[in-house]
Amino acid sequence: MSTVLESTKAVPSGAALKEGAAPQGNASHRRGAAPQETAVLQEDAATLGKTACAIADAAAAAAGSSATVRPTDPADIAASPFKRDFPLLANHPELAFLDSAATAQRPKTVLDAQRRFYEDMNANALRGLYRLSVEATEAIEVARERVARFIGAPSARDVVLVRNASEALNLVAKAFAPTVLGPGDEVCITIMEHHSNLIPWQQACQAAGARLVYLYPDEQGVIQPEEMDAKIGPRTKIVAAAHVSNVLGIENPIAELGRRVHAHGGYLVVDGAQSVPHMKVDVQALDCDFFAFSAHKAFGPFGMGVLWGKHELLEAMPPFLTGGEMIDSVTEQDAQWAPVPEKFEAGTQDAAGIYATAAAIAYMEAVGRDVIERRERALVRDCMEKLAELPYVHVIGHPDPDRHHGVISFNVEGIHPHDVASILDMQNVAIRAGHHCAQPLLAWLGQESCCRASYAFYNDEADTDALVEGLKTVWRTFNGE
Repeated sequence: MSTVLESTKAVPSGAALKEGAAPQGNASHRRGAAPQETAVLQEDAATLGKTACAIADAAAAAAGSSATVRPTDPADIAASPFKRDFPLLANHPELAFLDSAATAQRPKTVLDAQRRFYEDMNANALRGLYRLSVEATEAIEVARERVARFIGAPSARDVVLVRNASEALNLVAKAFAPTVLGPGDEVCITIMEHHSNLIPWQQACQAAGARLVYLYPDEQGVIQPEEMDAKIGPRTKIVAAAHVSNVLGIENPIAELGRRVHAHGGYLVVDGAQSVPHMKVDVQALDCDFFAFSAHKAFGPFGMGVLWGKHELLEAMPPFLTGGEMIDSVTEQDAQWAPVPEKFEAGTQDAAGIYATAAAIAYMEAVGRDVIERRERALVRDCMEKLAELPYVHVIGHPDPDRHHGVISFNVEGIHPHDVASILDMQNVAIRAGHHCAQPLLAWLGQESCCRASYAFYNDEADTDALVEGLKTVWRTFNGE
């Protein structure tokens, strides 16, 4: 095994709710502070099963008990007690699922949350005076509170619930960037960005007459201080960077990027899609101005994403989308926007998905971020050590396994990544092959595409062994014994 980067530069019962008012006896959730979960927890046991906190709290309890044996040592990857929590993995024990960077599997508690929302409290949130609508509204606000705590946000009112990280990043590029960008200004991003954190900035710069500047890593995928100093300066209005690269798996120096751009009066936007599932995130410690992530990569449902932003910046931004529920008032000729976060949440939200996202966060918290991190480090190290025994496999990125957060990209000498992935699929090994929505990075590496194995804490050593045996089959298929 060799590293390619080294060789190329290349809710109270009966409460009434209407827009602009809160249920009696509860904190305002629509135009003021979000409701407290304790209000729901005071319901009697029968009612609790159908209120907003119930599923999320049940998820935490289930996560701690559904697997009969938890590892005393999180780094013990010989087997995974977590797979039984995930129905797809439990139903398909033959599958080595190594594509969690694209989308993670969902634990049963998340699937149960989404189903029970539709079974027990399905109604349009924010619009009704009847109990089901109130409970749907509570589900959204309880989830917002849980997200805020999970990422270290100082206030849930600065958590905007969107469809995915792509929408969140577009929101910032379309609504915030025009307020600070002008001709001759610069936006600085890394060459490692996912297209979702690249194309919006291309368009923002084109619209403003600004310049898009790239940060390039060293031969191991690390952005060095000298590169940051050379590229971030007085003209830099925005730095946008992935917290963790979806191709190299490396953690970018977010705090250092923020310190530099803030020194010049600029702003830091962080794509956290690949960090939230793997490590503890604290937006205040990162000192970023905006932070985005998707729920589906963090064991939650499709169609749910989060944008957190500093309150004063969100307040100053115009809305990205307009329509129902993001207004205070509308006349024939004008409209007054609702306060943050509602002014960025136009239209009917996916209350069931938001509810299930709260359950996903509760599950991760119950497992423990330290357990997740330690287990994934052990999995990545095991994989890289075993790939090193295959001379025809070339890993892309840093040679230190601890610098790969759940992601290992590689190529097999002389064999197209699509062929590799197809043959692995015949061996019940699921990986990703292609450009991974990071074409500029692949071009800089001198690669058209590559293979990517991506881990979550539910994986085990058997998954890696299946990958390695599958790669041997790939090699034999094209080269014989």
